[in-house]
Amino acid sequence: MDFAAVYHKTTEQMSYALDEDHLVVNLKTGYDVKQVFIVHGDPYAAGILGGNERWSGQREEIIYQKRLPHQIWWTTTLTPPYKRCKYYFELHTDDEVWYYFEDGFLTEKQLNMPGRLLQYFIVPWMNPADVNRTPDWVNETVWYQIFPDRFCNGRPDRNGKDILPWQTGPVTNYEKYGGDLEGIRMKLPYLADLGITGIYLNPVMESESNHKYDTTDYTKIDPSFGDNASMRRMVDEAHRLGIRVMVDAVFNHCGRKFTPWLDAMEKGEASRYADWFMVNDWSGVAKRGNTRDGRFYTFAFTDGMPKLNTNNPEVIDYFCGICEQWIREFDIDAIRYDVGNEVSHTFLKEMHRRLKALKPDIYLLGEIWHDASQWLMGDEYDSVMNYPLMSGIHDFFLDASMDKKEFEYMVNRCYTMYMQQNNNVLFNLLDSHDTERLMNRFHDLDIFYQQLAVLFTLPGSPCIYYGTEIAMEGGFDPDCRRCMPWDEIHTPENQERIGYMKELIRLRQTEEVCRSPHFHFPNRYPGSRCVDYIKIGQEGHRLEVVLNCSGEAADVQEGGEILFARNYEGGVLGKNGTLIRRLP
Repeated sequence: MDFAAVYHKTTEQMSYALDEDHLVVNLKTGYDVKQVFIVHGDPYAAGILGGNERWSGQREEIIYQKRLPHQIWWTTTLTPPYKRCKYYFELHTDDEVWYYFEDGFLTEKQLNMPGRLLQYFIVPWMNPADVNRTPDWVNETVWYQIFPDRFCNGRPDRNGKDILPWQTGPVTNYEKYGGDLEGIRMKLPYLADLGITGIYLNPVMESESNHKYDTTDYTKIDPSFGDNASMRRMVDEAHRLGIRVMVDAVFNHCGRKFTPWLDAMEKGEASRYADWFMVNDWSGVAKRGNTRDGRFYTFAFTDGMPKLNTNNPEVIDYFCGICEQWIREFDIDAIRYDVGNEVSHTFLKEMHRRLKALKPDIYLLGEIWHDASQWLMGDEYDSVMNYPLMSGIHDFFLDASMDKKEFEYMVNRCYTMYMQQNNNVLFNLLDSHDTERLMNRFHDLDIFYQQLAVLFTLPGSPCIYYGTEIAMEGGFDPDCRRCMPWDEIHTPENQERIGYMKELIRLRQTEEVCRSPHFHFPNRYPGSRCVDYIKIGQEGHRLEVVLNCSGEAADVQEGGEILFARNYEGGVLGKNGTLIRRLP
């Protein structure tokens, strides 16, 4: 047996309470392991084991598995009647049987050796207070991300000389076009008709720039967007239409005109805010230019975004208070933390404690572009932006040498990194204000809709970036932040595209199986780039997704109710075709 490929630990995503009653147990093995059993039971089933008692548990086969590039991920869910569990694994290859304990591998003879002190895996107590709980409503939500300055100008009569006429086409980070909260409020019926049930707003607090990631005042809506009252009006109207609202929180850094930073620049080390920041050379705090010289820490060497010291108790208390104000004053439903992997764990734990006490079902989302396991233990973020999935999908469509097994491995990796409750509320996206737009990558509508089909059928909570419903184009930041072309929205071409988007959103909302965490890849079709996976919902309901990612037509089995299709007819899925159907 390939012992080096076997891994289990009673921590993190390998062994955890799904809720107060259910324990999820995961195991990695090599491909040489063909069958796995778990032997489990209460640690005290045979007494305290101070004498000659012999513990024996219930033996069950683990049947659910996901394939990874070099390992198999086995998973099962147990229901310990007394909220305690002791267990070990029985591993079968073609010609061997090994027993896997916390301290290693045993033969059957060693397992049954009289007097041996066996080191079982132990979950001592499933404390309800320690269960990682995420808000249920997020899995039901379809998000729409809005970059406020470029979405809709609802007050054109108030445009100043610094506001440019609304336009289509390329942009930079220097123009302002007058998009505002009133414009968003006016377009809420449009979003509701599209099927959107959550909007994610890029920063709206007072700031010098058009992107607002250099905050000046965290308590005030930026005047170019409106005021605090207009924010509350917009949120109230969204709630009336069944749309939740998430705001962007920029707590890793601030802007140069944030009052504490101004005080620190003026008074230096004597400032009462000196420890709010990370300054190495006080003589250089007023110097302009990138910060590669290390005079103080900033976001990405940008001198206009000094880094906040989120280890400082005053800073922690201040920003917890800011978020509490946002909840009380604006009734927001979710907060997305910008640069969410650079703020301190101490900061996030206290933020989680205070905000969940105020609003238990608030959704706390971290911007993290890599494996975020350490932030998803139940006392910091509920979830993260699923950039690994976005990158994996993009690379598969970009690289024609990748076959469908690699697509399967990529998806399985993304859903074996975290606990199931985090997977249920992952923020799944294909583009954003920080990336090239989806349509820009391949300039092919068929590939565009193939990727969206994946987005709307995998576990988590899907988000589309404003304009994606009309396949809006745009390059990397800042060109991905173009103005929404409202004057063109009613063209036949755009209405057709909106129709496709509505189909996918309606599918996501009406088919419970689309939101289910359960899926597998049966590989029923011969083409090396003909991807197929099956979603499994409650009561055994099944939905099949087939993507022909090759340049040739593929024969697929007929049957089932077609729910969404492109380039499909009579059992033949054409080049870059998509088929989603309910299986009998």
